[in-house]
Amino acid sequence: MSAVYTVQQILNRWHQPSTHPQVNHVVKQLQQCRTAKLGYHLYQCTLDDCQKYHYQYHSCRNRHCPQCGSLQKQQWIEDRTAELLPTHYYHVVFTLPHELNGLILGNRVMLFKLLFDAAARTLLTFAADTKYLGATPGILMVLHTWGQQLSFHPHVHCIVSSGGLCLSGQKTCWKTAVRNSRHFLFPVKAMAKVFRAKFIGGLQKLSQRHQLAVAGALWLQQLLKTLFKKDWIVYAKKPFGGPAQVINYLGRYTHRTAITNQRIKMIDEARQTVSFTYKDYAHNSQQKLMTICAKEFIRRFEQHILPKGFTRIRYYGYLANRGKAETLQTIRRIMKLLPLPPKIQIPWQVRLLIQQGAAQLKCPCCGRQSMVLRACSFKLADDG
Repeated sequence: MSAVYTVQQILNRWHQPSTHPQVNHVVKQLQQCRTAKLGYHLYQCTLDDCQKYHYQYHSCRNRHCPQCGSLQKQQWIEDRTAELLPTHYYHVVFTLPHELNGLILGNRVMLFKLLFDAAARTLLTFAADTKYLGATPGILMVLHTWGQQLSFHPHVHCIVSSGGLCLSGQKTCWKTAVRNSRHFLFPVKAMAKVFRAKFIGGLQKLSQRHQLAVAGALWLQQLLKTLFKKDWIVYAKKPFGGPAQVINYLGRYTHRTAITNQRIKMIDEARQTVSFTYKDYAHNSQQKLMTICAKEFIRRFEQHILPKGFTRIRYYGYLANRGKAETLQTIRRIMKLLPLPPKIQIPWQVRLLIQQGAAQLKCPCCGRQSMVLRACSFKLADDG
């Protein structure tokens, strides 16, 4: 049986305290995940010839943790699935040029928010044009900050509906995109130019209000000139085949962490290195192996720890949080669909029991379904 390597092992062995309190907070939770420090459930085998005890330690439930997230993700997916409509959906990715990396790292909250806003305003601008849609679509956005090699690569993945709400006289109606569903929703090159203009315009406003931490006004002017000359990247994938594909996408992308434990193939204590797999998109997505020193691995990993409380999944158009339930009910009436069912919030403890109930009853010593709960201890860890 091959050895199992984890991010937790790397952090426990080589992490040094950071100057950023949020980084230290998150790393501490990841280090304590599924250890006695976060509490436990104590089970005992009831069979006379065994009677062994078994501790099941709690997870940290931090959104950056490769070991956690499945329970929260499942609840979130169920809520989003209920909101899907019988229309086509498109996948669009807005990426920021690497020249902005230094500025973003020093102004994360401000510029991550600007990335969301610029991408959303670009999509809504094209959607408002009657050549393409002439209505307000539903937009879901997910922020990712990493590339396959754990490099800093901020971009947003967007799911955009091919239909939207519009006003026809005094009547609200549903309108479908003019373009054929087999093509991209909006022209990609045109979107890239508008996205560039909106983001740089936002940067200029933040600079004028002295809301950016920058090396100097001259440096920023030179950066803006470079950015205006550069072609920005907006990538539009083929439209989803249907709701099932959208749900599959949500499951894979929305609650993803910077790296999974499955990608870590070797930890060399003597050389203090970490080896992990990555997809080389420049060579037909070939899977390759990268080896870097452990401290560099941790430095790259820490780049992707989000500011405390920052929302990395956002909604726009008819999916905007304000009045979303009423808007979706209006759309469903127009489309002659059944009313939106009420949300059912299932506590994570219940989900855990449903998913692992049988496993929890199986004794790890004798292998029989004979375990009973004897005691439990809870020490909750806040999400980072």
